[in-house]
Amino acid sequence: MNTFTNTLTRNQQLIIGALLLLMLVITRSHLINHIYDASWAIFFMVGFYFRGSLTASGTSLTRYSFPLFWLVAFATDLLVIESKGGESYCFTASYPFLIPAYASLWMAGRWFANHYSENLRGLLYFVGAAVVGITVCDIISSGGFYWFSGRFTDENMTEFVSRIATYLPLFMKTTMMYLGFATVLHLVIKHSGKITGSEQHS
Repeated sequence: MNTFTNTLTRNQQLIIGALLLLMLVITRSHLINHIYDASWAIFFMVGFYFRGSLTASGTSLTRYSFPLFWLVAFATDLLVIESKGGESYCFTASYPFLIPAYASLWMAGRWFANHYSENLRGLLYFVGAAVVGITVCDIISSGGFYWFSGRFTDENMTEFVSRIATYLPLFMKTTMMYLGFATVLHLVIKHSGKITGSEQHS
């Protein structure tokens, strides 16, 4: 199946990858105050932009995109924790649950890449993929932390569901905000080339 992401050149992939990595480090480490962590949106975008049967020159970037971004996120967390004296409330035995949690967003992005279109159906697929990916990511990451971090006592399903209901809207709002901005930027850049090309031929 030919999708938009199959048409990206290796240089375009490298540029997108570098920008997303930079955004991951800046927002996850909070180098700039009052900026929300964009990690969830970034893993969705990684799944979208780095997938499919690309040419040999781009295969390695596609194949290793998820582990690369996850390792960068992990390294960023370690550096932030070290800068704060080696203590972190969130860094517990439950941390490995972030692998399947972020993978759910990555897979949602990959799924949407196969259903990409610039019409109402494409918009519905985009929103649906994002909502499902964000929800599954929250259930896995929050579930891992709640049940296996050792930070809670007398764990029960009622309290867990209550925590999901409390925090999921915030994660949904933040991630959709970043994805919405990325969508506008994506469409502007994609169609600016077409407009420029048509003007040159007029």
